[in-house]
Amino acid sequence: MAIQRYVAALAAAASLAVYEPAPLPAAPAEIKNSACLDCHGDKTLTTTNAAGKEVSLYVDVAKLTASIHKTNTCASCHADITSKHPDDNVPAKAAACANCHEKQSESYGASVHGLAAAKGQKGAATCSDCHDGHTILPPTSPESPLHFSRLAQTCGACHDQQAKDVEESVHGKAVAAGHREAPTCTDCHSEHKITELKTSSSLQIATEVCSGCHASERMNTKYNLPPDRVKTFFESYHGLAAQYGSTLAANCASCHGVHRILPSTDPRSSIYRTNLVVTCGKCHPGATANFAQSKVHVDAASAQADGDLGGTINWWVRRIYLVLIVGTIGFMLAHNLLLFGKKVRARFRGADLSVVRMSLSQRVQHFLLALSFITLAVTGFALKWPDSWIAKAMGSNEMFRRWSHRIAGVVLLAVGAYHVFYILTNKDGRKLVKDLFPAAKDLKDVAGNARYLTGLSPEKPKIARFGYAEKMEYWAVVWGTIIMGVTGLVIWFKIDVTKFLPRWMVDVATTIHYYEAILACLAIIVWHFYHVIFDPDVYPLNRAFWNGRVSKHWQEEEHPLEKS
Repeated sequence: MAIQRYVAALAAAASLAVYEPAPLPAAPAEIKNSACLDCHGDKTLTTTNAAGKEVSLYVDVAKLTASIHKTNTCASCHADITSKHPDDNVPAKAAACANCHEKQSESYGASVHGLAAAKGQKGAATCSDCHDGHTILPPTSPESPLHFSRLAQTCGACHDQQAKDVEESVHGKAVAAGHREAPTCTDCHSEHKITELKTSSSLQIATEVCSGCHASERMNTKYNLPPDRVKTFFESYHGLAAQYGSTLAANCASCHGVHRILPSTDPRSSIYRTNLVVTCGKCHPGATANFAQSKVHVDAASAQADGDLGGTINWWVRRIYLVLIVGTIGFMLAHNLLLFGKKVRARFRGADLSVVRMSLSQRVQHFLLALSFITLAVTGFALKWPDSWIAKAMGSNEMFRRWSHRIAGVVLLAVGAYHVFYILTNKDGRKLVKDLFPAAKDLKDVAGNARYLTGLSPEKPKIARFGYAEKMEYWAVVWGTIIMGVTGLVIWFKIDVTKFLPRWMVDVATTIHYYEAILACLAIIVWHFYHVIFDPDVYPLNRAFWNGRVSKHWQEEEHPLEKS
């Protein structure tokens, strides 16, 4: 029995040993910088990159600790490295910059460098080629390869001829003189999303590249540059054609050069007087010296100041034609306006305006409604388009515009409130709203008029005092006044409103206010103006809004069912 108990104990112990959980795998040991620097601290350590160029793998500890990545470890950037490196003969991959610099890496991926790297092209510039691998400093540091004074040198590592051209140019000399505002490689080609400008359109080069500096009044004044170069370019044929979408029209670089931009006084410049025939001949084969004398940057208004014969003649021709145009067209306009007025007066005098259409009270309400509406439209859209002729006609004065808009809004709401009082207390008012109330016959009239207008029926439907057209307008005004009034007050008193409502309510009210204004203005122009102005039966104007009367013929034609 003792032997049996002993054997059972051994079996139990063996079973426990079999089912004991296996130990968890140890976490990979952290790779310390010292382990990496054992090799990379050797100044003679080099390798050959994909382009076949020998590059140093030496890491200067002093410079690394002075860089903006001084708190990073080697393994945090080179996450693919294991403790077996370099014995595993697996070359280290480029640092995973996107882990921390996602937006910059995304822009780089869309650049000419990133696209070339994605295609597997050897020698395509990477982050470390421009920023340096370990000695990464902010661009404001004079030691940084991205400092404005060293950018040409950095880019010149791959683009040596372009760097030499820039160094000789007016831009390169300005950079060498310490002028930070002088354009560098990244100012023209962008920073991470490097753009190959030779494939860009003429318009893009003129507006997004050169205009950035040459359209700046501050830059032109500070460096004594001609102030009108961008303006006159866009007024020239080249500029106009570029704006119209031409891909062949000359741009700034076509004449001035790309990287080796020299002043016109330099005999090497492409725009030096003796070189203009060759420059113009690139686009205009057979160009002569006389052809090349033509100027691109011509301000016709001040051409006489140049003192040359052609400029003086051009100035006088411009002046003569301006006088001729104003005089000739002015005479024609005055003649036809007088003739038009005389015929309109004769037509009105001969009209039989015997039917009363609008009472005095209704005409006053209509006048105030129209006046406030037009004022609101003009002052509202002047804010949306501050550079428009509407804004300039108001003196471009925001104080005047704002209070004119608010006063007109108050008038509109007051007219609306009075109209409610009018229809509740006045017999004519009650009859007006009763006649304007939608009825089942309106739907039949819409269908009947559709058949008449499309030629399917020879007769148009007979309308009473107000048809569906007038009813649509009236109730649209009611709806619009409420919507514009409520949203306008919310915008006006936004501080008080946001004490009770969330701020986004004001934003929604602003959006509704804007689009409702567009809807109302277009409805007035397209619908109301046709019926009261452009309809041949009332042209040039239905005068009922003024004297309240219409002709008996018009009344019988448009509203035959109206009871007198």
